[in-house]
Amino acid sequence: MKKPKVEIIDEEVRFEDVNSSGRPVVSQTDLKGIITYTNSVFRALSGYEKGEMVGRSHNIVRHPDMPKSVFKDMWDTIQRGETWKGVVKNLRKDGRYYWVEAVITPIFDDDGNIIGYSSARKSVSDDTKAFYEAKYKEMREKELQKEKK
Repeated sequence: MKKPKVEIIDEEVRFEDVNSSGRPVVSQTDLKGIITYTNSVFRALSGYEKGEMVGRSHNIVRHPDMPKSVFKDMWDTIQRGETWKGVVKNLRKDGRYYWVEAVITPIFDDDGNIIGYSSARKSVSDDTKAFYEAKYKEMREKELQKEKK
């Protein structure tokens, strides 16, 4: 299923505004990043209804402000069977954005084969958001310079 075109709105939805209990955002995907499970907190934060996300690529929440190299590092890490941790700016269905700290771990079968991935996300501080906003802007600029060459 193709990623829908979303008009980007420069407005943050804060984790705390949709999740006063502080429960983690949880999702699971198959080996190709197709969503197989979402909890209600993830749906509330991302603006999707129950049933709208399962079967779609997890990149439906990928914000264009995120450097490609962050996701390359993430995929390289989890495909090696290791846990990846990072701060991510995500895109909501309505075009607004939200920030999370993500921990993504491979799911293994009884034979030790990776059969999917599980992600738990939590809120990040304003200072952390500001740091990564600046860092990711610099990384994106470097990526664009490389693409022009």
